[in-house]
Amino acid sequence: MIDISSLRALAAIEQHGSVVAASDVMGFSPSAVSQQIKKLEKQTGIAVLERRGRGVLLTERGIALAAYGRRILAELEELQSTLLADPSKPSGLLRLVSFSTACRGLVGPMLGRLAASATELDLNVLAEDPREAVARVANGEADLGIVHNWNSVPLVIPGHVTLEWLCEDVADLLVNGRHPLAGRESVEPAELVDERWVSTPHGAICNEALMRIFADLGRVPDIKVYDPDFSTHIALVGQNVVVALVPRLGRPSLPDGVVAVRVVNPVQARQVGIVYRRTMTASPGIRHIAGLLREVAETSGTG
Repeated sequence: MIDISSLRALAAIEQHGSVVAASDVMGFSPSAVSQQIKKLEKQTGIAVLERRGRGVLLTERGIALAAYGRRILAELEELQSTLLADPSKPSGLLRLVSFSTACRGLVGPMLGRLAASATELDLNVLAEDPREAVARVANGEADLGIVHNWNSVPLVIPGHVTLEWLCEDVADLLVNGRHPLAGRESVEPAELVDERWVSTPHGAICNEALMRIFADLGRVPDIKVYDPDFSTHIALVGQNVVVALVPRLGRPSLPDGVVAVRVVNPVQARQVGIVYRRTMTASPGIRHIAGLLREVAETSGTG
């Protein structure tokens, strides 16, 4: 009989490209993963890996076996999350991946509600970019992800992953109180082409959203500072050296001297949602966490 753990090891090697990478994801040593592969080859009587330089490749039959293995593992996950789970008593460990501002604005308050709900659910949280969150959920490294999707920068969701929207998160222009735009109720992108900006790093979704605003105007924003932390953006605006586009979710109270101005035509906003594998749709734990996040989102003041 084929061992499930050996199939899981083979599928992880296929997904991550090497024994070492698979061992990191699975939490085992490379030698332990290699032993699982040797056991699988003994059980099936076929070679599933072949050496290629310093690495390994799946053989043709190894690729076919990994595909079968993924289907079996998905069915097993669905069985464990539905038929074998008590819907009235969510329990177990869930791994959640969330972008940083959602950790502050959604996950923190949700954890407080989770503690008060007297369930046996435990949660591990990792902060990641939404694209990384989707990848981790898709390949089984995480059970649930909180992601965002700017209207100008679509987020790609694999077919076996479900996306549920939670809320809309509006981003405001932040300027120093002495800035000429500080007294305005709203501003349009065309009025911002000559400003000096702070932005999240190249490749980050929020940076791409800022670049896209000006691409429609045939311009490139004059970005003077790149920093991943919106708190730093706010501090730099307070020093009157740059302006910033900062979402409301998880945003701290603005200090004296920093003013938020609404951006219109178009409004700059991102959709915030949760992602999980379709096999986990009926999981009592997923449904409970999703419900708590929805409650928090309704009172987050992001719109």
